[in-house]
Amino acid sequence: MPEMRFRVRWPDGSCETFYSPSLVIKEFFDVGARYPLADFVARSRTAFGIAVERVREQYGFRCPRALDALARIEAQLRNDRAVVDATVVVEAFEEAETRRF
Repeated sequence: MPEMRFRVRWPDGSCETFYSPSLVIKEFFDVGARYPLADFVARSRTAFGIAVERVREQYGFRCPRALDALARIEAQLRNDRAVVDATVVVEAFEEAETRRF
């Protein structure tokens, strides 16, 4: 199963890299695009939900690293909810070699 990482810049200017066990992330985000924070979190929930389900179907368990990434993204929503016009920028996709869980 292909896997990837993607790097985002948060509303406060900090950057963070997230792991996905699937390339499905590329169907929900574009490099260089700005997303309102709530929209970014909603897209992440959908994309990671698909990725986690793909792992479960293939290996019989949900990917804990993907679930952790989603939890970190959701925590950012709680932290920056009050920031007016908060946006998230997708800075890069980094595809990794396929590995077995």
